[in-house]
Amino acid sequence: MRLISFLHGDGTPSWGRLNGDSVTDLGAHAADLRAALAGGLNCAELAGPGLALASLTLLPVIPNPGKILCVGLNYATHVAETGREQKDHPAIFHRWADSLVADGAALIHPPETARFDYEGELAVVIGKGGRRIAAADAWDHVAGFAPFNDGSIRDWQRHNIQFTPGKTWPGTGGFGPALVTRDEVADLASQRVQTRVNGELVQDQPISDLIWDIPAVIAYCSTFTELAPGDVIATGTPGGVGDKRQPPLYLRPGDTVTVSIGVIGTLTNRVIAET
Repeated sequence: MRLISFLHGDGTPSWGRLNGDSVTDLGAHAADLRAALAGGLNCAELAGPGLALASLTLLPVIPNPGKILCVGLNYATHVAETGREQKDHPAIFHRWADSLVADGAALIHPPETARFDYEGELAVVIGKGGRRIAAADAWDHVAGFAPFNDGSIRDWQRHNIQFTPGKTWPGTGGFGPALVTRDEVADLASQRVQTRVNGELVQDQPISDLIWDIPAVIAYCSTFTELAPGDVIATGTPGGVGDKRQPPLYLRPGDTVTVSIGVIGTLTNRVIAET
């Protein structure tokens, strides 16, 4: 099952079940997709009016997550290209909801930087909340997955030892197009995170290469904070980021970035200058 958040033509927000080129509008059952997850709704059995996908404007999969937790340095190739030392625990930072845009929307290039970088990732959406979740139980807390682009303002990221100033500028990260439920992904480990800039493949690595796998990340994060339905965990980017290429490959207005993850789907965003 694939679930999306969207705007009707008149700008009214809703959410629904994606069926190819059509959408079953499920907005009558819950205020939004986050509320649907919190309510434990069986979205596969809910009914609603049918809509043409082309008539809708997509929103980020979860437009209003309570938390967006991001894992840094979770592929050995990325650790190596940054020259950092492998640590005993995951590096965790956060983004804010207004930093995200939907599939098909524009990434916003701020005027304060010439070092806007891409980071293709797998996002995990929490379906059942909890605290101190054991790794063995972690999959029971996962609603599904979506492609994610952890767009990074590299110079601001390195102003000091904390990543936050470079990681959460408005409109710099992509999230979508749909939440793909676990039953749709028979072999998650073999799905490859592939990022392309203007059609050129710049990142390509299987999810099986994660240093800390999804259960380990959920167990770690739920120890220091309570996870809630609709929370998002971006699981880390493979090697190949633009900042570490020779010469560097930074995003510019007019570029198009895609993040494809096998059966989970493809996230596409163009880049425009902030006005």
